[in-house]
Amino acid sequence: MHAHEAGALHAEAGHRGPSWLRTPDDVNDLYPGLWAQAVSRGDDGVLRVAGVDVGTLAEEFGTPLYVIDEDDFRARARAFRDAFGAVLGGAEVYYAGKAFLSVAVARWVAEEGLNLDVCSGGELAVALRAGFPAGRIGLHGNNKSVPELARALDAGVGRIIVDSFDEIGRVSQLAAERGVTARVMVRTKVGVEAHTHEYIATAHEDQKFGFSIASGEAAEAIRQVLAAPNVELLGLHSHIGSQIYDTAGFEVAARRVLRLQADIRDEHGVEPPELDLGGGFGIAYTSQDDPQPPAELAAGMAEIVAHECAGYGLALPRLSVEPGRAIAGPSAFTLYEVGTVKSVPLDGGASRRYVAVDGGMSDNIRTALYDADYSCTLASRASDAVPVLSRVVGKHCESGDIVVKDEFLPGDVAPGDLIAVPGTGAYCRSMANTYNHVPRSAVVAVRDGAARLIMRRETEDDLLALDVG
Repeated sequence: MHAHEAGALHAEAGHRGPSWLRTPDDVNDLYPGLWAQAVSRGDDGVLRVAGVDVGTLAEEFGTPLYVIDEDDFRARARAFRDAFGAVLGGAEVYYAGKAFLSVAVARWVAEEGLNLDVCSGGELAVALRAGFPAGRIGLHGNNKSVPELARALDAGVGRIIVDSFDEIGRVSQLAAERGVTARVMVRTKVGVEAHTHEYIATAHEDQKFGFSIASGEAAEAIRQVLAAPNVELLGLHSHIGSQIYDTAGFEVAARRVLRLQADIRDEHGVEPPELDLGGGFGIAYTSQDDPQPPAELAAGMAEIVAHECAGYGLALPRLSVEPGRAIAGPSAFTLYEVGTVKSVPLDGGASRRYVAVDGGMSDNIRTALYDADYSCTLASRASDAVPVLSRVVGKHCESGDIVVKDEFLPGDVAPGDLIAVPGTGAYCRSMANTYNHVPRSAVVAVRDGAARLIMRRETEDDLLALDVG
C-alpha cells in the first residue's frame, strides 16, 4: 500500500474502526481486563484509583499524568514470583526495568523479592540509587560501553548477558584488572520470530541481538567464554520478542537452546547451571487481547524445559524469566485533558471525530512507532450520550501523533473533560520524549487513598538548562 498523502493512518476508506470493535451497550462501562485492580467508576461517574478520583489527581499534579496503582504493581510482581518460584525447584524472576523504572519502582521490585534487569548505565544508576542489591541485578545490552561494564563489575552485579565477541574480551579484561570474576550468560538467537511487530521481535536472525545458534556463532561464543580469564559461564539466554500470548514460541526456543546446552556438555564436559528464556509476556491493551496468567505461563514453560532436558539427558538448569510489561503495563493509566473536538469529513460521506488531548506521542510513542492499539474512557463524569467512534490524538505537529486509533466515546465529549488510557505503565514513560519541546509528564503512585509523586513533571527550565548555546 502506498503512503497516504495526509500522513500515517489516514488512508482508510470510511470510518468503521477495526472489525473486533463493537458499539458498547453502556459507554461508561470499564472493561475489567484493561484496568488495574483499584480502578473503578463511582456513582458520580468519576474514575477513581485506590479511592482517589481523577479530578483530584489532575488538579494536584496536572495532566498528562501517569497514574500507577501501587498495590496492583506489587500484586503482579508477587504473582510472577510465586508462580515461577513454584516450578523446577524455584525459577527466578527478573523484572525488566526497561518497561518502566524509577527509584520507587526499583524498591517495590526489591521488596517483593524479584531480581532486576537493566539495559544501560542509566538504568543501573537508578537501581543503585534505590539501594537494589547488586547481586540480584542483571545487565543487558548489545553495545555496553567500557564505563558501563566497569561500573557493573565494580558494583558486583550478579550477571552480565554478553552479546558480542568484542564484549567477551572486554569483560574479561575489565574483570582481570579488578581481580574479580565476571559471571556471564551468552545471549543466543534461536531463529524463532514471535508473532509481533518487526521492531519488537528479537530472536530472528537478521537483527542486532545475540549469537546465532544456526550459524555456529553461539557455540564459538561459548568456547571463548570458557577460555576467557576471570569469566564464569552461568548459562544461556534467549528472548524471542514481545506481546506473546502463549508458550508455543518458547517451546521451539527452549528446544534449540537446550540442544546447544547438550552440545556444550558433549564438547566441553560442562553443563551451564542456568537458563533464561526471557520475557515478552503480553498484556491486554484492548478487549481483543487475552493474556495468560503467570501460573499458566510458569507451568507451561516448566513443562517445556523439563521435557526437553529429559530428551537430551540434561540436568534441569535453574530457569529465569524477565517479565516487565506484564507487571508494569496494566498497573497504570495515563490521564489527559481534552482540548479540542472536531469532526473531519471523509470519502463516501463518512466522517471521523478527532478528540485532541494535552499529550500525545511525547508521553506515548507506541501507537506511532508500533501501530499499537489502546482503549480509553471518559474519566471525569458519566454520560448518557450516544457512543461515537472517535480517534484520540495528541498536540504535536505530526499527523501520526495518535494516542488511540479507534474507540467509542460519548458523543458529548468536550474540552475540559478528562480521558483515561489504560495499559500505559510499560514503555510509555520509559520511552517518553520532548518532541516539540513538550516537557515529560509526571508519575504518581496511588495507594490506600493517597497519591504521592514518584517522578516530577519536567519543566521548561529543565529543557532550557540543557541548551548551552
